[in-house]
Amino acid sequence: MAQAEEKREENHVLLVAFSSQGHINPMLRLGKRLAARGIHVSLATTEIVRHRMLKSSGAGPADHVTGIELLFFSDGLSLDYDRKTNLDVYMDILGKHGPSNLSALIKEHYTSPKKLLCLVTNPFVPWVSDVAAEYNIPCAMLWIQPCALYAIYYRCFNKLSAFPTPTDPDMVVELPGLPSMEKEDLPSFVLPNNPFGSFPKLFSELFQGMEKFKWVLGNSFYELEKHVIDSVCELYPIRPIGPLVPPTLLGQDQELEDASVDMWKSDETCIEWLTQQPPSSVIYVSFGSIVVLPAKQMEAIATALKNVKRPFLWVVKPPEFPTPDGAGQLPSWFLEETKDQGQVVRWSPQTRVLSHPAVACFITHCGWNSMLETICSGIPLIAYPQWTDQPTNAKLIVDVFKIGVRIKKEADGNISSEVIEKCIEEVMVGPVAEQLRKNAMALKAEAQKAVAADGSSDENIRLFVEEITCDSCKKDGSPNVGNLSHEGQDKVSDKGV
Repeated sequence: MAQAEEKREENHVLLVAFSSQGHINPMLRLGKRLAARGIHVSLATTEIVRHRMLKSSGAGPADHVTGIELLFFSDGLSLDYDRKTNLDVYMDILGKHGPSNLSALIKEHYTSPKKLLCLVTNPFVPWVSDVAAEYNIPCAMLWIQPCALYAIYYRCFNKLSAFPTPTDPDMVVELPGLPSMEKEDLPSFVLPNNPFGSFPKLFSELFQGMEKFKWVLGNSFYELEKHVIDSVCELYPIRPIGPLVPPTLLGQDQELEDASVDMWKSDETCIEWLTQQPPSSVIYVSFGSIVVLPAKQMEAIATALKNVKRPFLWVVKPPEFPTPDGAGQLPSWFLEETKDQGQVVRWSPQTRVLSHPAVACFITHCGWNSMLETICSGIPLIAYPQWTDQPTNAKLIVDVFKIGVRIKKEADGNISSEVIEKCIEEVMVGPVAEQLRKNAMALKAEAQKAVAADGSSDENIRLFVEEITCDSCKKDGSPNVGNLSHEGQDKVSDKGV
């Protein structure tokens, strides 16, 4: 028994994820792909995740997800602390307490931590690389946003390109592999008016210390972002291994179980309602689990949905901490006046919704997971980005991937119902809509090819497994991303690494 446990530790990868569903699920899906190649996998995250899973399921949270063991450590805060509102404080406390608590977890669960093949972290818990170094374990980073964001942040925080400043806040940014970007196209964390001080600090430390990571993996696929992936090849290469989405969206075996956690309970009745709607008729609307729109913007969206007289499915997740101004809440008139037109749910089984034949388009905040799921479903998007990577994702949707349109804000930062209505009509009917659908279906096919046997992402996963299990690679503690990536490029030719 002891020998079997020791062997398991020698062939084991520990994933460490930030406490957000959108960060955890791509990690779990990476873990499942590693497990399919014979690697034992565990995932560690903070106790708040266990708490949310318990609230969602009404039962004790599972200690495994499709064969991947779940481990939890404290972030240094009580479970009822409002992490979302006090984000800077939370990130600071997590950075102080996370390393020691994760280290204690590793000592508790692994008799010989140095035998772990690799620790894999994501960008929002970069201190995991220091814990890995403590045990002399190689560390990889899974970049969970587009490769375009990786390139932008690398160049920004290493001062390789010019970005907006307080004296020139409206400058146009020109970067290799990307179209020209104005202020509204850039990630919020590189702008001089960004209100969250913890994230520029985190990214600055991350991208100025990339030598801590032996591998950088990306939740994307080469065919989707080839130009920007090639543009960072000589800087610090990123190896795309995605899209990390449920297997049903990739044309894989319908019986394959997805590796994911749900922190919110989905309303399955919306699937029954969708089945009663005509093909390609429903406008799906969701702004994810974090975004809370101001009351004026909720009013504009509600008015537009009513006026276009098309079926809609709108996910409205009640704010955890409601405010008197009505942010994130439906207008009082909306449900009664649209009761025969659409359905509103607190949370949806999104991958089932996006793949449903009744869905015609998706009005989205442009979170990367939602975008990848939509790309793999082959439907057009209406982009309404809010913060972090979302403005750049919206730029990619419109000008690079060419699979959607963008809702433009007015000078005061609000949106009008008329603009939203125009966007809906543009993606639903006419020659523009036809071209968008054609482009979306083409990218869907490319995504399926990338993860299929011998596809670009499948090959990159194979290379990663080969390298973490290679004795000489494990003994060499020096960063070797560039060399490994070039070797991989030779092997996969024009598929990219």
